[in-house]
Amino acid sequence: MSKKQLSVWLLCGLALVTAGCTSYYRISDPSGGSKDYYTTDIDKSRSGSIKFKDAKSGSTITLQASDVKEISEEEFKAAVKPPAPVKPATPATPATPATPATPATTETPATPEKK
Repeated sequence: MSKKQLSVWLLCGLALVTAGCTSYYRISDPSGGSKDYYTTDIDKSRSGSIKFKDAKSGSTITLQASDVKEISEEEFKAAVKPPAPVKPATPATPATPATPATPATTETPATPEKK
């Protein structure tokens, strides 16, 4: 096997190994209440702050203090999934008024014939 073929196989193997290695994180801001952020990439600075793109809002966030926890892909997807759209309530169809009963035709009693 030539060096070129060996290099191609090594690159293919490396690509396969690294392709499924995405990490998912839930980041909590301890100073800002109970707000949680979700991301797959975190940039840490020398000062200790972190910068990331929130998967829910798409905003770039920088936090001085944070709690970072690695989570499963399923938990990540469930958290960033947009809420199901609320269907507007369908107005109730108004009840049709009862149709008034048609008066029965009253026949006048036949007068007895005179003989």
